[in-house]
Amino acid sequence: MCHEATAAPPVFGPATTEVAEAGALTLTAGDGTAVAAFLALPERPAGPGVLVLPDNRGLSGFYRQTALRLAEQGYPAIAVDYFGRTAGADPENRPAEFGEMPGLLPHLLALTPDGLDGDIAAATDRLRAAGAHRVVALGFCFGGRQAFRTAAPRFGLAGAVGFYGYPDALNGAPGPTQLAPGLSAPVLAFWGGADEAIPAAAVAAFDAALTAADCPHEFVTYPGAPHNFFELAATGHAPAAADAWHRLLGFLAAADRPAR
Repeated sequence: MCHEATAAPPVFGPATTEVAEAGALTLTAGDGTAVAAFLALPERPAGPGVLVLPDNRGLSGFYRQTALRLAEQGYPAIAVDYFGRTAGADPENRPAEFGEMPGLLPHLLALTPDGLDGDIAAATDRLRAAGAHRVVALGFCFGGRQAFRTAAPRFGLAGAVGFYGYPDALNGAPGPTQLAPGLSAPVLAFWGGADEAIPAAAVAAFDAALTAADCPHEFVTYPGAPHNFFELAATGHAPAAADAWHRLLGFLAAADRPAR
């Protein structure tokens, strides 16, 4: 598990624009599945749309607030849920035990690459319908792992950002490291130096695989930071969170510029 249901993202700084529209909505994936999402649109857009990919709890308050924080900086954002096929399209209606691993595990095991791709495509299409000509994926933990996958050309994204997304093979399924030969969009990855869930060797192997694939990427590791350092309550790691914010916004600004 990553960010608790009651967690909140760190604040970057003063808003640069008002949020013109924000609220829950239901998308329809290509297979007809109803997918829960949360959309936040800035009054004055200043860059690409951001597809927010949550951790393995799905669409919690942390990711709704992340979408709002991005919109306040001028970036249209949509956070998407993964569990419409097994738990329905209303995250607020799920039992309390859904947020703990024993209750969540059957739903996680039912996820498939095709289903996740369908949810990602539906959310990306909604951002584009809102006027985002370019889209960047931003994921956390499980969502970070998925964000790295979206650097593949078939997703048509301008970049992928992952916070502490496990990069290696997992339960027999290939991870971003194994998929690296097919990745090409720029990647920005944030890691906690004290993250016990992601060994430094796994990060190094992913770095080497992206280099071998000629995929542009930047890895940033914060010494002493834990797995979920990017949250408001992690005051001891506020400098790392602030630096990650600056780097994230710089990456988004660069992704909005046409390739030369």
